[in-house]
Amino acid sequence: MKIYTDIAEIDQFHRNPCVTIGNFDGVHCGHQQLFKTVVTKARSRGGTAIAITFDPHPLQVLLPEGIKLISTCDRKVELIAAAGIDVLVIIPFTLEFAATTADSFVADILVGKLAVSELVVGYDYAFGRGRVGNIEFLRRQGRQFGFPVTVVEACYIDGQLASSTRIRELVRGGRMAEAGRLLGRSYQLRGTVQVGKQRGGPVVGYPTANLRFNREDLVPRHGVYVTQVICEGRCYGGVLNIGYNPTFGEVELVAETHIFDFNENIYGKPITVNLLKFLRGEEKFSGPEELAAQIGRDVVLARRILAEQRQELALSCSEQLVD
Repeated sequence: MKIYTDIAEIDQFHRNPCVTIGNFDGVHCGHQQLFKTVVTKARSRGGTAIAITFDPHPLQVLLPEGIKLISTCDRKVELIAAAGIDVLVIIPFTLEFAATTADSFVADILVGKLAVSELVVGYDYAFGRGRVGNIEFLRRQGRQFGFPVTVVEACYIDGQLASSTRIRELVRGGRMAEAGRLLGRSYQLRGTVQVGKQRGGPVVGYPTANLRFNREDLVPRHGVYVTQVICEGRCYGGVLNIGYNPTFGEVELVAETHIFDFNENIYGKPITVNLLKFLRGEEKFSGPEELAAQIGRDVVLARRILAEQRQELALSCSEQLVD
């Protein structure tokens, strides 16, 4: 997939471009339908499937409190590439760019830079200063400049709308199975294993790989989860605690993962943790012994859940290792 990170970089002709536009946070099932439509239409024309997105997310610039993202920009790029898009344009979003009118966006970027032959948008898409660039506006522009506009309808799964907003709500509530269905994959945490307090193994008896959260991260409900851990090209089961470790009076929010059947030094190495099921809220125990006993019960339950989903998880893991 060809990637442009500046509009000015687009200096070559792309044959019969079929274009879609969006923030695509999470690249959920609704976004995947958009990409599938764009790719199908591009292939039928012998053309190029192009997606336009923004970094940072516009609401991180326009809202004082920002927005918590489901996926990083790097992860978004990976998922868009996996959807078969040929060209990705990542427009740097600034307050200056936010002042761009819808007319200018169409004339200067869609027509002037990309020579769009067909535009594909979601059912609720709007853009430009004041969000006046809605679907009716785009259809009028399409008639003026000679490109058709295809609208992809809302995607519902099990009666729930696949939207980034809804997925954030589910993740904050610890409802990982529902979030996963809307995403089309498990919600995951990614990061580099940090050196923690090193109490997990010596004190509690359950060594952990620790990931820290940044201010802009979407933090799931605090508590214990059944997980699938991908590390150094292999998949493992595990249990994860997200919280402040109240038994030891910590003040830093961390994600601590105990990886089953694993005894390697992975400090400084990247891991991916798929959150599969919320088990319980974070608790304060009387001491290491009571905490260890509870973790033992968590491990037994998590292993049983993982065993029940063994075939499905093996397929999911193999797909992610290919990615």
